[in-house]
Amino acid sequence: MSYGLRFAPEALDQLQALEDYIAQASSASRAAAYVNAIVDYCQQLKTFPHRGTVRVDLRAGLRIIGFRRRVTILFEVSDGTVTIIGIYYGGRQYEPRSRGEDQGGDF
Repeated sequence: MSYGLRFAPEALDQLQALEDYIAQASSASRAAAYVNAIVDYCQQLKTFPHRGTVRVDLRAGLRIIGFRRRVTILFEVSDGTVTIIGIYYGGRQYEPRSRGEDQGGDF
């Protein structure tokens, strides 16, 4: 069974902020390639969505997976769709946000 995939608006904003951050620190092409690799990795969840670590202590149905040791991806699987909830780079705290607590700031 193949699942649908969607990115929550916050996750899309986080991807854009990450791309901007990397582009300023390195180059636009390197930033785009890195963000595209994250998106491609998320696309793989369509065929095997029930992986990662379950974090019901933070939110019902929440799962997390890592990407290249620098990115934490938060997602949930429901009704045949994988929803990417958040993408956190470089050790940023995802736990308060997953509980609905705003920590503010980007990179």
